[in-house]
Amino acid sequence: MLEKEFDKIILGIDPGTNITGYGVLGIRSKELIVISIGIIELRKLEDHSQKLNRIFDRVSSLINQYSPNEMAIEAPFYGKNVQSMLKLGRAQGVAIAAALQKGMPIFEYAPKKIKLTITGSGNASKEQIAEMLSKTLNFNNDASFLDATDALGAAVCHAYQFAPRKFGKISNGKSKSSWEQFLKENPDKIK
Repeated sequence: MLEKEFDKIILGIDPGTNITGYGVLGIRSKELIVISIGIIELRKLEDHSQKLNRIFDRVSSLINQYSPNEMAIEAPFYGKNVQSMLKLGRAQGVAIAAALQKGMPIFEYAPKKIKLTITGSGNASKEQIAEMLSKTLNFNNDASFLDATDALGAAVCHAYQFAPRKFGKISNGKSKSSWEQFLKENPDKIK
């Protein structure tokens, strides 16, 4: 019963038609804790409807397994390929439908908002998001799971937007007094 261990659990989703990432984030007192991250692999499925069904089934399974209170999902970015945008919107839609079926509140965040919240730059790369989350949340980052860390980023973005009202200032358990201190401790992050 994870819900008894945490004040709140947030399921983050980075929808995609080849890979959908997910991140499950727990908030205990004022601390953010990574419960699980992973991907839903869809590349081996040829039919788009099979991919959508797999996303729905896996997101439903994650909801049943972790009992999150809320879902934070990355909004589709606007691209030039209309067909890709339609497919991505469908992937997002079935993930949302899985949460709606369970009566879960859903919060949508633009990619730039997530990047800005996590790294301080709305133009950060997937690698920069993964590295920042790995440092601030103290977990081992696997470079092959960039879609998973993007999903975790959506969950963290949501926690930073709403959790302070209920839980006060959120931390990773370590105290950082400022960006200046962070940069002193991490000079390799300066480009």
